[in-house]
Amino acid sequence: MNIVLFDSKERSLSIKDERSQHILKVLKLKKGDSFYGGVINGESGDIKIEEITDSEILLSFDLNIPFKDPHPLTLIIAQIRPICMRRILRECASMGVKRIILPVTERGEKSYLSSSLYNSDEYRNILLSGVMQGKHTSLPEILILKSLQDAINTIDGSYERILLDNVIGSERLSRMNLKDKAVVLAIGPERGFSHSERDLFIKNGFIPTSLGDYVLRTETAAIAASSLALARMDRI
Repeated sequence: MNIVLFDSKERSLSIKDERSQHILKVLKLKKGDSFYGGVINGESGDIKIEEITDSEILLSFDLNIPFKDPHPLTLIIAQIRPICMRRILRECASMGVKRIILPVTERGEKSYLSSSLYNSDEYRNILLSGVMQGKHTSLPEILILKSLQDAINTIDGSYERILLDNVIGSERLSRMNLKDKAVVLAIGPERGFSHSERDLFIKNGFIPTSLGDYVLRTETAAIAASSLALARMDRI
C-alpha cells in the first residue's frame, strides 16, 4: 500500500490491524516516526506515531493535502463470478474511477448477488486495498442493482454514454473524443449482452463501441476500457 487510509474518527489502530502490520513490519516504523496517510474521501498528509503499546498504535494527524476529486468515470459492469469481480473492483479503485454500478443482466447469474463479496464488508475492503495502492483517498461509490434498467436510470444527462460491445460496436473507443467529458462505460458479462439489452442501451443514448476485433474477458475489458477512456478524457 502506498497510502494508509483511515475513517474520519480513527486515531488509533489495533496492533492486529492489517495497517498496523504494514506500518510496523513493512515500513519498519517506530514511535516518533511519520508516514503518508489520509482520511477516506478526505485530506491526506503526515501521520505521526505517538505511542506503540501491546494492543494498539496511537496516532496524530497533520493532513494538509486537499482531497482530489475522482475521475468522472462511471462503470456499469454486469455481474460476473465473484473471484473475477474482486480483481475488477481493486484495479478500478486504484485508477480513481468515481462510481461502479453492478447490475444483474439476462445472461448473468443471479446467485452471484448472494456472494459474501456483497453481503459483508469484503467488497469495501477490496476497494480500500485498490485505493491505497493507487495512493489517493477517493473510494468509489458502489451500486448493486437487480436489473440493467435500474442501472441506466441512475445515469443523468451530463454523461457521454458508451456501450462496449463486440457485436454491434462500430466506433473504436481508442479514437473517441472524450476530453473534458463525464463518461459512463457499459461492460457486459462473459457471454455478452442480449439483443434486447443492446436495444435498451441504444434506446437510452449509448454509443456502441469496441476495443478491437478480439473478444476479451470482462475483467480484461473493464481495465482496458477504463484506461482508454481515461486517456481519451485527458485524465492519464
